[in-house]
Amino acid sequence: MFFSVLSSIWSCIYTALLFTWTDYKTIFVPVLAFASGLEPHSNTTSFARCCAWVWLHLLLCNVSNQALGKDEDALNRPWRPLPSGRVSVEQARRLRMLLAASCPAVSFIHSGALGAVSLILVLTTFVYDECKLSKHPLGKNFCNVFGYVTFQAGATLLLARAGVLSADALSAIALAGATIFTTIQLQDFPDIVGDAAAGRVTFPIYAPEFSRWLTVSALLSWSLLLSSFWAIGTTGSMALLALGAVVGVRCVCLRSPAADAATYRLYGVWLVATFLLPWHARAGVA
Repeated sequence: MFFSVLSSIWSCIYTALLFTWTDYKTIFVPVLAFASGLEPHSNTTSFARCCAWVWLHLLLCNVSNQALGKDEDALNRPWRPLPSGRVSVEQARRLRMLLAASCPAVSFIHSGALGAVSLILVLTTFVYDECKLSKHPLGKNFCNVFGYVTFQAGATLLLARAGVLSADALSAIALAGATIFTTIQLQDFPDIVGDAAAGRVTFPIYAPEFSRWLTVSALLSWSLLLSSFWAIGTTGSMALLALGAVVGVRCVCLRSPAADAATYRLYGVWLVATFLLPWHARAGVA
């Protein structure tokens, strides 16, 4: 009986991890890096609370998205809980409703500001999935930006000693939103086949050539602009620019699904590097 209960608990944990697996490198780690760069002196308890909040909301977004994208995932990611048969669509939808109610409730216990951030994220998730903005290239990017900056705002609030967002934090969040809006299409290049089969018109499907060259321009431009804004020094600026150039060259020259997936992972490294620029500037590294 005891081992049966343990097996059931582990099965639930493993299923939750599978729901969120692809976004640890794209949302979970980058968001924590962003918040830690702005509030580097927070204690261990605050950081653990921040990790839990980000993961819980990440689970909400993924369950909501995957509950409506089983057929697409069967092509792109057949190991996910729905296409692999670990959970049914109905179970996923019930879990989504539970998370949509519990995430804001937990957040409001901490503070009104965090509760408001959570509600914005829930609304953004609803608009993205239920209003089908995920199938529109511009609408998808807007939702991605709103989702990302609310994750960043929530995580930073949880680490902020004063419990409010500083001027630096607000600037960093605004810049991060603009950066993501112009570069997030990198996540869609590896999934062109599955997105097309699902009837989703992403930016790479709508403008296959232009989207790649725009991505290169955005990566290089933001590398220079963000380095200048945070005044990180010549060495740091050149390192960030070089990394952005590598991602951009791969985006244009290497176009297989496997290569695009590797490029997207490297983009995650570049994105984390941009999120750490406030810490870099504060540390006074050349």
